[in-house]
Amino acid sequence: MLHLIVRQVRLPEQHRLATIALIPARYQSTRLPGKPLLDLAGLPMIVRVYERTLATPGLDAVMVATDDPRVRDVVERHGGRCVMTRADHRSGTDRLAEVAATLSCDVVVNVQGDEPLIEPAMIAEAVAPFANDPALQMSTLCRRLDADTEFHNPNLVKVVRDRDGFALYFSRAPIPYHRASANRALPSAVFKHIGLYAYRRDCLLRLAALPATPLEEAESLEQLRALEHGIRIRTVETQFDSMGVDTPEDLDRVRAHLRAADARAQHYA
Repeated sequence: MLHLIVRQVRLPEQHRLATIALIPARYQSTRLPGKPLLDLAGLPMIVRVYERTLATPGLDAVMVATDDPRVRDVVERHGGRCVMTRADHRSGTDRLAEVAATLSCDVVVNVQGDEPLIEPAMIAEAVAPFANDPALQMSTLCRRLDADTEFHNPNLVKVVRDRDGFALYFSRAPIPYHRASANRALPSAVFKHIGLYAYRRDCLLRLAALPATPLEEAESLEQLRALEHGIRIRTVETQFDSMGVDTPEDLDRVRAHLRAADARAQHYA
């Protein structure tokens, strides 16, 4: 039997938004086969993501969206809720849209299934702007970069924002380029994009139905589809960082982090 965990948002009733977090999880991975089920200090990765998401205040429900019964079985065995989807989705956004079409809610949060150390506060930060801006359609997170190596790393996506905090562009290239200060190690106000998204439900459904765009395909960044189709994305600056798992090296780094955290907990117990 599936167990739906419900948490109430502590907001005035006039601002009450039904918010559901969905975690897309695809079993197949080129570099890390069976990635959602990889062991991280005694728990499968997808379970760690689910539990961290569940700790977020203000969510009405948390669900994993997958096309693989092995992922479903693990999630349900640990007391979570999992929804089966089609296997032919091109992206996690498309997978979430299939689930969102069956839901009655205001806001859908896309929490990546390979972020086992996601801070619950980050999810809350992405959702918060919707309460006071009825026109807002989509939000995401960003964090200031303070290392030149990160700025020039094509695996880290950068975002340039306008004065109101809306995204102007996302790129794997180092943006913005400061021509007049080429000798400086790092330009000011440089932001790393953190791939956590929140959408109005209708916006998510519309976005998934839109065709891919030239910039999206050139950069291999799906969020550019939203910008090219005129959907504004509010960026929320966070002090937290993420540690996603895309490679074996990432996996080793997360495992080391968890071992260190466990050692500290035992030391202070």
